[in-house]
Formats: sequence, C-alpha cells, structure tokens
Amino acid sequence: MTQPEPVTASSPVRVDFHAFELTDSHRRAPTGLSTSNGLVFSQPGMALICTGISMGWVNVQVRVCRRPPTRVDTGAWDEIVDHSVETTTGALYVTSVMSDPPQLPLLTPQGPGTYRLRVHARGRDTAPDGVAHEPVEDYLLIVWPAASQPDEIHQRRDRYGAELRALPDRPAPPRAMLKVCGSASGWDVRGRTFPSHR
Repeated sequence: MTQPEPVTASSPVRVDFHAFELTDSHRRAPTGLSTSNGLVFSQPGMALICTGISMGWVNVQVRVCRRPPTRVDTGAWDEIVDHSVETTTGALYVTSVMSDPPQLPLLTPQGPGTYRLRVHARGRDTAPDGVAHEPVEDYLLIVWPAASQPDEIHQRRDRYGAELRALPDRPAPPRAMLKVCGSASGWDVRGRTFPSHR
C-alpha cells in the first residue's frame, strides 16, 4: 500500500506586529508571549509564528502530512523548530493578525487533537523591524498528527532568533487591550504593546 502524498500549497501571507498566525476559530483569547525557541509559540486553538519584518508580506509554503517527515532539511533554512499545537475545533488554518486569511489548505485534516508543527524560516535578518512590500522572508510549515512533545530545535543560526530567545516571557495582556487591537496576543514579539487602530 502506497503512502498518501502530502498536501502542499504556497501563498504570500500578510504580517502585522512581527507575526502571522495559525488559528482554528474566529474567537480570540488573550495569550502571553513566549519566544524561548525563537520562532513559534502557541496555546490551544492558535499558534504565532515570529517574523523579522514588523509588517508586510512573507512567502509561506505548507505541507500537510499523515506521518512525520523521515528527515530534517537543514541546508536551506536559518531556523527550524518542531513545536506541538492543539486544535480544539479541528479547523486550524494559516491566518493573518489584521488581514484576510490566505488561500492555504486545512492544516489539521484528522480533526481535533494534537499535531506536530515543524516551522522552517529564512531571511529574518534581511530587514528586521522593517516593512516588506515584497516578500524577503520564507517559511515552510510541515504538519502531522502527533502526541504533545517538548520543542525540538533542529537549526538556530539567525540573529533575530537569538534576540527573541533572550527575551523574558510575558503574561497575557488585559482583555481591554484585546478589544482595542483585535489580536490574540496583544504584544508584538519584541514585547511592545500593539497600537490602537481607528
């Protein structure tokens, strides 16, 4: 019996406040900020991918698998982290903090539960804190069903990730701030609160 081919797709994704998201519903709850692995953090129903640019566009490719990859491709990437994510609805998609979601496939076709997310990143040192009207950063997200496990860092060699790993964790912001900024975290990944948008 042959193994099913993974589902793959790519799209530009809008970044705001140094991040794009994976979310499984339109409801947003305040979350703290943890950048201990320099690339991704999560709570049930959402994950945040930390970008070098503060605003603009990045290239994102997704690969949805039934089984874990047989090897880690470290050659082309600056940062690679395996991180466990939990979906409560089974409908986890790539989304943007402040914009419409890109046309990318469902990441969790096996339904609610825990999945392993391998995040690859490159280009975050190209224009840190900048605005990218054309993508200068690339991301590959590989997802497969798996029990929750500690983070595993396969590659860490960009300066931006080192800066994030040195930051302290931050608690969730007040709900009043969430209503102002409309984001799940209320912080950008550098620890600044989001400005209000009128």
